[in-house]
Amino acid sequence: MTITGKVVYKNLGPGCWGIESAKGEFRPVNFPEQLKKEGVTVTVKAREVEEFASVFMWGTAVHITSFSTLTP
Repeated sequence: MTITGKVVYKNLGPGCWGIESAKGEFRPVNFPEQLKKEGVTVTVKAREVEEFASVFMWGTAVHITSFSTLTP
């Protein structure tokens, strides 16, 4: 799937990075360090992953396979 949205940091539990888009909220399990800038618009190609349990109660877990930034 392709996701275009804004990078957000959620202060839930230990905190997590995610992407909010028109398609929903996504929590990459392998979020690249260079994308961890709140408010940046990104486009990523990702696949949904299953998790047995997670401390994060936010977003759909995905694994990013490629990405690009759209704004600084």
